[in-house]
Amino acid sequence: MAVGWPAVLTDGDVRLRPLRRRDESAWMTLRARNSAWLEPWDATSPVPVTGPRPSFPGFVRTLAAQARAGSALPFAVEYRGELVGQLTVSSIILGSLRSASIGYWVSEHVAGRGVTPTGVALATDHCFGVLGLHRVEVNIRPENKPSLRVVEKLGFRDEGLRLRLLHIQDRWCDHRSFALTVEDVPEGLLARWHASRAQRA
Repeated sequence: MAVGWPAVLTDGDVRLRPLRRRDESAWMTLRARNSAWLEPWDATSPVPVTGPRPSFPGFVRTLAAQARAGSALPFAVEYRGELVGQLTVSSIILGSLRSASIGYWVSEHVAGRGVTPTGVALATDHCFGVLGLHRVEVNIRPENKPSLRVVEKLGFRDEGLRLRLLHIQDRWCDHRSFALTVEDVPEGLLARWHASRAQRA
């Protein structure tokens, strides 16, 4: 089993845990209910995809294989015991780079409640503390204001525009790249997030 996986990360009402095959009904319902909310940001394939679409169990198996290989950490996001989204640490690279990317989505009905910043903080601390990574990045479409607020709240550093980074909605789209290195958050990102919320309260 890969270092740092499987993992369950919890803070208050927010819980990250491995995505499971038995999540299928709740996951499919959540995605259908949030299709208009999520579709503008969903990655698409730049080449035609032939054959049947992967089943949900196949999707989970692929993610589990990536986790076992140490290249990804595929988390389900729960809020007060309810499945509300997904957060994936991907592109995990060790060696002299020791870096990863975090991507996420949550249901519109829990947006603005601190679920996503808490999940990203939990995952980032896990990457730094357990995996021993040095850098974590998040890439966001410039038009995705809710997602931009997440990295702003957490204090990720804006490293600029990456042109035509990801294929979305049948075209190559620019993204802004945000990052933290372990030196940026010696106290831990979750602790900093809690401190910033307390100051705003």
